[in-house]
Amino acid sequence: MIGVMHIKKSVFHPITANNASFLSSKIAVGESFEPLIKIEGQHPRIFAKPIYHQQKIPNSLQVIYVREGVYERLQEALSVLPKIYSLVLYDGYRPFQVQQYLFTHFAQEVAQRFPHLSEQEIDSETRRYVAFPSLDCAHLVPHLTGGAVDITLGDINGHALNLGTAFDEISAKSTTRYFEQFPNENHKACTYRRLLYNCMTMAGFTNYSEEWWHYDYNNIAWARRVQAQSASYGAVQAVIHNHYVKEFNFI
Repeated sequence: MIGVMHIKKSVFHPITANNASFLSSKIAVGESFEPLIKIEGQHPRIFAKPIYHQQKIPNSLQVIYVREGVYERLQEALSVLPKIYSLVLYDGYRPFQVQQYLFTHFAQEVAQRFPHLSEQEIDSETRRYVAFPSLDCAHLVPHLTGGAVDITLGDINGHALNLGTAFDEISAKSTTRYFEQFPNENHKACTYRRLLYNCMTMAGFTNYSEEWWHYDYNNIAWARRVQAQSASYGAVQAVIHNHYVKEFNFI
């Protein structure tokens, strides 16, 4: 019982700064061939809301797919999350064409919002919020592996709670620890981010510090943060039909 109480309390702990240096050497990918699975109501506290399909982005998926191991760890995250909360998934596996569209769209938005930036600065700022569409192993798009999720905290009915910014918002407030530095600005959002961060990292995920909603497991981005020599999730190529994955293979 003491262990359970300790876990419940620790999900409210502040989000600490990650000062660890990333592994700079090349990370090997030993593909596990773990399948993609659909998230469609298997768990009463996991809700799928495929946001890019709702936004009518070309080639976006109507359902959310993740690697089998990712789904297992989402269940682990729920085991330490207080039962009045749920997890709401916005995105998982992302087709390469969608990544290309998002990068172009974000670059255009950055250019409009910051007209004083040079072309190189626009590219650099865009990469803070969306990965450059690359199949190169050293810079592999996290979502292309099925090992990345965009996720938020929800109430028991799956309604997304306010974590301080909109999903995909280009803002300093989107950084995971923003409200740790300015807690009085939005105390409730600070608490919600702590809950999400702690339950996800306790389950084995790592967070991308520029986006409170983005978490990785077992891909190259995850391996760099935990300083692992290898990752088990490489790129997945899918055949998309009517916004569903018809078939997939590992590349």
